[in-house]
Amino acid sequence: MKTKDKPYVLIVAENIYLEIVRIKKNNIDFTNNDSIDAFIGSEKYKFISSGNFHNELIKEIKMNKFIEKKNQKKIPSETLRLLEIQREMIMKQLIQFPDLYYAKSHFPLEISQRAFDQIWRMCESYELWCKETKQNELILLNIIE
Repeated sequence: MKTKDKPYVLIVAENIYLEIVRIKKNNIDFTNNDSIDAFIGSEKYKFISSGNFHNELIKEIKMNKFIEKKNQKKIPSETLRLLEIQREMIMKQLIQFPDLYYAKSHFPLEISQRAFDQIWRMCESYELWCKETKQNELILLNIIE
């Protein structure tokens, strides 16, 4: 890739990724899986899964009249539509059911496993973008290895 500009659809993935990195750093014995489990149910998880993260991002884009702050480029209206689709998908995949994470067998329920898998894929996407743009220093969890 010639540019290192992050696509808007990766903003939520980056936020999730960095929160999982923070959790892992604060819990040195945690694996990536443990860190993702800790992220599920956190305040940031609730904020993202409720759609509020995207609502604020979309509101900011509209307030800036579709002009990106960093480079003053016009943000295509298709980007806004992609963010709306992403918001709906995340709200469905990261659906919240309190106290239902584990069944009696200690295996994740299907809805919890779906949320875990979605978060894992978003972290993979972020790392793949970092690798593609040759920003390997941003890869901290090494999920794609």
